[in-house]
Amino acid sequence: MSQNALTDIVTNNYAKIKSLRGMGVDPFPHRFAITHKIGAARALPVGERVVCAGRLMLMRVMGKATFGQLRDGTGQIQIHVKKDQIGDAAYDTFRKHNNAGDFLGVEGRLFLTHTNELTISAEKLTILSKAVRPLPEKWHGLTDPEIRYRERHLDLISSEETRAIFVNRARIISSIRRVLDEDGYLEVETPVLCAQAGGASARPFITHHNAYDSELFMRIATELPLKKLVIGGYDGVYEIGRIFRNEGVDTRHNPEFTTLEAYKAYSDYNGMADLVERVFAACSALTGLETIDYNGMKINVKPPFRRLSLPDAWKAATGEDIHAVLKGKAFDRAGLDRLASKLHIEHGEDTPSAKIFERIFDEKIQKDLEQPTFVMDYPTAVTPLAKCRAGDESIVERFEFFAGREEIANAYSELNDPEDQRGRLVEQLRQKEEDHNSEADIMDGSFVEAMEYGMPPMGGIGIGIDRLAMLFSGRPSIREVILFPLLKQTEHTDAAPKEKKSGNVINDL
Repeated sequence: MSQNALTDIVTNNYAKIKSLRGMGVDPFPHRFAITHKIGAARALPVGERVVCAGRLMLMRVMGKATFGQLRDGTGQIQIHVKKDQIGDAAYDTFRKHNNAGDFLGVEGRLFLTHTNELTISAEKLTILSKAVRPLPEKWHGLTDPEIRYRERHLDLISSEETRAIFVNRARIISSIRRVLDEDGYLEVETPVLCAQAGGASARPFITHHNAYDSELFMRIATELPLKKLVIGGYDGVYEIGRIFRNEGVDTRHNPEFTTLEAYKAYSDYNGMADLVERVFAACSALTGLETIDYNGMKINVKPPFRRLSLPDAWKAATGEDIHAVLKGKAFDRAGLDRLASKLHIEHGEDTPSAKIFERIFDEKIQKDLEQPTFVMDYPTAVTPLAKCRAGDESIVERFEFFAGREEIANAYSELNDPEDQRGRLVEQLRQKEEDHNSEADIMDGSFVEAMEYGMPPMGGIGIGIDRLAMLFSGRPSIREVILFPLLKQTEHTDAAPKEKKSGNVINDL
C-alpha cells in the first residue's frame, strides 16, 4: 500500500470517528458486558441468544445484508447483519462507519447458514473501538520477518500460527511451575539490579542509580541470591525471570531472555537431570508431541535421555585425554594451543583459554548432539561454582543438556566449601586480567561470606525457557518465540506526513 493511500485511509477513519460523535455515538465506550466468549458460543445449540465481542476481521456487503467475521482470543464466528433486523438507521451507520479492524459487540441468536456455518444473527451492534489504521493484508502483508518482530501486534492480528506459538509458550511455563510446585520448590523473586553481576560468565549491562549515586548491573543470572535463600533455610527454590547479558544477537541469542533457575538441598546434578526429564515429559504431554521437526532434524523429546561423559566424548572427538589441556583447576594454555592448532580451531594469543575450549567443544562435539543428551562432567576451569568429582580436581559434576544441537539447560552439583569457592573465584579474576577473558565470573565476597554460615549440598539448574519454546514450537529462531525481541533502533515514521498548518486530523491529535 502506498503512503498516500494509507494517509487517505487514516484521514477518512478519523473523519468517521468525528461523524459518530456528532451522531451521539461514543466510538470508544468504557465497557461492554458479554454473555459468552466466542469459543464458548460456538459450543451452544442453534437458537441460543448470545452477546459476544471481538475484532471485525472481514466484511462482505450484499445489499441489505452484510456478513462479517468476528474474532476474540478464543475463536472466530460469522455474524449476519440485516437491515430489516436491526433497523435502517443502525444498518446505515454500520455500513458507513465500520470496517475490518473495528472492535464490535454483537447481540443475537445463533443459526446455521445454508452452508452449515454457525452464525450470529445480529439484533444489536455496539461499536467498542474504531480502528484508524487498516489491518495487514492477509496474503501479502507481514511476510518481512523484521516487520513481524518490530510490530508484533500486527503479526498477532494477522497470523493464527504466531498467536498459537505464544499460547504454547505460556502453557509450557505453567507446566514447568506445576512440576516444581509438586516437587516442593518455592517460587521466589530476586533483584534485577545488582551491585555486582555474578553467578555466570557473561558481560553485563551497566546502569546508574541517581539517589545512591552508584553504578549498578542488570543481573546476568539469579544463581547467587537463590543459593543464599537455601542457606537461609528453604529446601528448594526457583525463579522464572528475565536475564540480561550484553552480548551478540543471532538466531539463538537475545540480550534479554527468560530462564528457570532452581536449587534443591540434598540433591546433586543427577537429581537435576531427573528434573529435566520430568519437565520434558510435562511439555510432551501438554503439546501431545513425542517427536518434533526442528531445523531439519526429527527430535524425540520423550524421556529418558542419553547421558554422555564429556571426557569420553572429548577423547573420541579429539583423540586425546581431556586432562591434557587441564592443569588442576585451571587450563594448561600450552596444551590448549597445541590441540587447537592440531584440530584447525581458530585461536590467537589473545583468545581466552575458556573461549578456545568452547570452540573445540562446539565444532567437535556439540555439532553431533541432535537428540536430547546430557553431556556430563566439565572442566573445573570453566565452572567455578560446581563441586569437583571425587578424586579429580580438574573435573566438576556439571552437565549441559542439548537437543537439536542447542543447549537447553545447565546444571551443577553445587560447590558448598567456602574456602574452595573463594579460590575458584580468585582463579576467575586471574582469567579476567591475565587471560583477557572479559566474561569470567566475578569475586562476590558477600556470597562467599554467606556460604561460611553453612550451605547444604544441593543440585542447581538453569533451563532456557526461550530455547525450550523454540524446540517445542519447531522454531529455530529465538525471535519467533519472544514477543518483543530486541531489534536495532530505527527512526519511527508516522503513517501520514506532518503538515505545517493545523487542519490535518493526524496533526490535531
